Amino acid sequence: MSTRRTDGSGTGRRDRRPTIVDVAAEAGVSKSLVSLALRGDDRVGEAARERILTAAERLGYRSNTLARSLVQGRTMILGVLLTDLANPYHTEVVAGVEESADAEGFTVLLAHGQRDRHRLGRQLESLLQLNVDGVVVISSWLEPDALTEAARRAPVVMVGRPTAFSPGVDTVANDDEAGARAAVLHLAELGHERIAHLSGTGRPASRARGEGYRATMRELGLGGRAVVRPIGDDPHQRARAAAELLESARPSAVLAVNDLAALALLDQAHASRVPVPEGLSVVGYDNTALAETVRPRLTSVDQPRLVMGRLAVRLLLERMGGRTGDRHEVLAPRLVVRASTGPASTGPLAAAPDTAAQGRADGSGPQA
Repeated sequence: MSTRRTDGSGTGRRDRRPTIVDVAAEAGVSKSLVSLALRGDDRVGEAARERILTAAERLGYRSNTLARSLVQGRTMILGVLLTDLANPYHTEVVAGVEESADAEGFTVLLAHGQRDRHRLGRQLESLLQLNVDGVVVISSWLEPDALTEAARRAPVVMVGRPTAFSPGVDTVANDDEAGARAAVLHLAELGHERIAHLSGTGRPASRARGEGYRATMRELGLGGRAVVRPIGDDPHQRARAAAELLESARPSAVLAVNDLAALALLDQAHASRVPVPEGLSVVGYDNTALAETVRPRLTSVDQPRLVMGRLAVRLLLERMGGRTGDRHEVLAPRLVVRASTGPASTGPLAAAPDTAAQGRADGSGPQA
């Protein structure tokens, strides 16, 4: 019976995919040493590692991740499911997840819901069918029952405020009411009384921020002046809501539900020739990278996105390690004051261009 050789070594090796055993024979080392070297284990000396990697390349060896996962009981892959890649809050949480996952030897597989509830459900099922070792869900759009069912198949951590706690699912969120309270108190300390709120579309975090806004306005004796205007999900809806708020309510300050809403408001203020912060103070929420890049730089409530992502990975690892009790972590937000907020003006809201220029000349304009 003849065999067909795949290389010129004369070994009689059959025409098949090379295995770790073949690499060990080629390099003249043990199979276990090859396994350590291919995993990047520091206990393998440089000379032996070089010999093993050279042998693997010569044979055309490729690691069989699926086979290894069957042996180890893990795929070393974490799934991340998020609602909207266009929202920097989501991507910055993902950055924290990737940082911690990489440090623990995991690969991150990203699934994008594209602001579609049905797609989110399908993407979650796809991740579970790939046997990921755990899932980080950066979305409040999935029903609690769907998360509970997913947690029966793999550890699940939700980043954000849930509609309701799901048995078997850990959560990581910030204190939304406290963040809104800090923003309103900051504006009130600057002398603002006509403080409005550009609210979200009814998801748990936006509702909590709205509640924090209303409660603080009542506490300050300004409840009768509270104005809440819902803002849509897409750029056109955000722009329309921001324009209507400026025209109808004429606030001297606004707390926006997130940084994207705050940017829409800044854009409308610029279009209406309302100087910020002389004629209008604006506070965002999330403190994403946008807050530092827009001009004037945006005052924003910081929820620590990177920390939240890292903590989500830690909770997944605890579940993998055998923890069964649920954990719900709530992190304290922090107000980061920048140039988009300033003292309340006693003049009209819409300042003419020469008034804005005068404000800059006397030092009351936006800080660079």
